[in-house]
Amino acid sequence: QVQLVESGGGLVQAGGSLRLSCAASRIIFSGETMGWYRQSPGKQRELVTTITSGGRTNYADSVKGRFTISRDNAKNTVFLQMNSLKPEDTAVYYCNLRSTNDRSKYEYWGQGTQVTVSS
Repeated sequence: QVQLVESGGGLVQAGGSLRLSCAASRIIFSGETMGWYRQSPGKQRELVTTITSGGRTNYADSVKGRFTISRDNAKNTVFLQMNSLKPEDTAVYYCNLRSTNDRSKYEYWGQGTQVTVSS
């Protein structure tokens, strides 16, 4: 099992930046993908971005060009750099780790961190 601890959320004005961190309690194995999801009041939780153990990334259309996911394997940590923030980015952001092996499926979640963007 894995513990995921998030930090870096807060209040920022539109156009500003925040950097979220997610520290895992062990190394990330080959065959595991990490990512960020977010959820606003009254809305479904949505995928923001993912990164594989090999460094391959993908992004939701709404954040392309503004958000960047990265990882520091030595620290078992994944980051989300958020630039040019908009009020519609306001949400609780959740760190996620999941397996990509069809014969060994599991998933872990962080506790979530609040991001609020004021106009």
